Amino acid sequence: MEISLNGIHDLGGMQGFGPVHPEPKEPVFHSRWEGVVFAMQQAVRRRGIYNVDESRYGIERMDPAHYLASSYYEKWLESLVTNLVEKGIITTDEVTARTALLAAKPENIQAAPRPSPKANATVLEPDDSNPARFKVGDRVIARNVHPTGHNRIPRYVRGKRGVVDRIWGAETYPDTNALGLGKHPQNVYSVRFEGVELWGDSAEAGQSLYIDLWDSYLDPA
Repeated sequence: MEISLNGIHDLGGMQGFGPVHPEPKEPVFHSRWEGVVFAMQQAVRRRGIYNVDESRYGIERMDPAHYLASSYYEKWLESLVTNLVEKGIITTDEVTARTALLAAKPENIQAAPRPSPKANATVLEPDDSNPARFKVGDRVIARNVHPTGHNRIPRYVRGKRGVVDRIWGAETYPDTNALGLGKHPQNVYSVRFEGVELWGDSAEAGQSLYIDLWDSYLDPA
């Protein structure tokens, strides 16, 4: 199943959701089950059962109403189940049975150990086999595309002009990685977009956004 990135999860730049109210002294986990979901997600990814882009793609395919009504870790759990079923690790019948068991006996849910901070570190390296097409200061335009599957080009920057601020180096290309088609690394650029370019006259004065974009998402301006 493939869907366009133009889904309910692509909320950047959208209006009408009201103000953001950060929770003071927000805990890492609000409930024990959230820690369990975090631990399961880390365990299956470290074993190579699926990758981070497949994880994101699982969330993106949620029903819009379900997505908006779900908490952060509920979305993680939905993606976990989706990917494990698609990989043939579990079945939907097994998920239903396990859910019923834990609903009847919640004491079976175990607390998750805290992971090492170094476990998820990502190292970007120069891609000598694929030299950067752009250099710092180059003017670029984000491609106005509407691809299917997972990708990392937000809807609100498509067709907008910016300036390359930094070259991060090579990183896994999410469009192929989310579909199990390989990493196919590309150079990633931090691109500065002026607020007025993105939001027009409603932008705050002097506002700029720095957005990391893969090579395939950009053209010379």
